[in-house]
Amino acid sequence: MKAFTYNHYGPPEVLHLQEVDKPTPKPNEILIRIHATTVSSGDWRMRSLEVPAGFGLIIRLVAGIRRPRQPILGTELAGVVEAVGGEVSLFKVGDPVVGFSDTALGCHAEYRCLPEDGAVAAKPSTLSFEEAAALCFGGTTALDFLRRAKLQPGERVLINGASGSVGTAAVQLARHIGAEVTGVCSTANLDLVRSLGATHVIDYTQQDFTQNGNRYDVIMDAVGTAPFKRCRRSLKPGGRLLLLVADLPAMLLSGWQSLISGRRVIAGPATVRPEDVATLADLAETGAYRPVMDRCYPFEQMVAAHRYVDTGRKRGNVVVRLDPGPQLDPEPLRNVMGA
Repeated sequence: MKAFTYNHYGPPEVLHLQEVDKPTPKPNEILIRIHATTVSSGDWRMRSLEVPAGFGLIIRLVAGIRRPRQPILGTELAGVVEAVGGEVSLFKVGDPVVGFSDTALGCHAEYRCLPEDGAVAAKPSTLSFEEAAALCFGGTTALDFLRRAKLQPGERVLINGASGSVGTAAVQLARHIGAEVTGVCSTANLDLVRSLGATHVIDYTQQDFTQNGNRYDVIMDAVGTAPFKRCRRSLKPGGRLLLLVADLPAMLLSGWQSLISGRRVIAGPATVRPEDVATLADLAETGAYRPVMDRCYPFEQMVAAHRYVDTGRKRGNVVVRLDPGPQLDPEPLRNVMGA
């Protein structure tokens, strides 16, 4: 099968299209013919080793000291079941599915095996394969942090970085819970964030949300620019600060800050539950959640897709299409929510 592989860390140009062995499903696995995948910030970090301060050694221990242990990036997929292991009962050949391999990666390829009881679910009929491929990375992260914050209906939540993969998911999921959502983003993305369900939007180029006098029950920082010191006064007593992009010192301080401030600081990597993928798929089926696509590239332009993600300017998700048919132009796509 064809796959994009890399043998050393660096810029997008370390990726190369190669022929590798097609995987064979184990007894409890399904073999998925991938129709679409994504390039996420997680792929960027694993490829470049650009991580928050204090995590350089940790990521090398996880990914490989001198070279990648897993030479194929990619955490998300949407495709069709091509074969099943002998013990599989939940899926059959021909089923359209979505899946999330998380840190196991391996989705920038034509095929991927996943456990039937893992992070895999039936593809929502409301989504194209391209949209479905972008269901999980931002969605599972947002879902986990909102769950850890115990967000309640009627609470006020501010999402800093509301136009990214995690941010666009968080706006929709928080709105679905019944919270009053404020999204912080750039001028160009105000209409997008508003269309996703944000009641209020703040243009960070024009206004500092920590200086406007408003206070929130939950602040989610999806971009790493709202540390506790900066936004403490914007949290209500008992409020929760979600630091999705925190360096090691911030993580180590979070417990102490929670203890002395009367506010809870939640930091650290997201925990993905296999059932989260099914939850997101169900929400997409009902129309409560829909991934936002920025651009869609053909598989052969994987390096270009990585280059675009490296700019840090993507809105929502960058999708890569593998299945045959007319190729989509890798220009910015319309916001899927209608803006």
